[in-house]
Amino acid sequence: QVQLVESGGGLVQPGGSRRLSCAASGFTFSRYTMLWYRQAPGKERELVASITSTGESLNYAESVKGRFTISRDNAKNTVYLQMDSLKPEDTAMYYCNVYTSGRISWGQGTQVTVSS
Repeated sequence: QVQLVESGGGLVQPGGSRRLSCAASGFTFSRYTMLWYRQAPGKERELVASITSTGESLNYAESVKGRFTISRDNAKNTVYLQMDSLKPEDTAMYYCNVYTSGRISWGQGTQVTVSS
């Protein structure tokens, strides 16, 4: 079965950086597009970034363009989200996501809090 395990969250000061990781198992990782979402308190879950199976195509939400970078290591079955120039409005639970065989799978999430 598909398993996604996020890590790397924590408390970071405004302007700081953080790298999130999502370790995947239970499917052929190298064949699937991977996505990062986030959900802030009281807000809907939003798509942050996506990366195709080979890493050729990357997409970002307007709110994170130029600050966040998504990448993947197919040898390690892991997708990353490098977050730079963090702002308080980036505070949220971050989730990775994959759509396989007609099913959407989510990890448990990792909390990122941007505060001084």
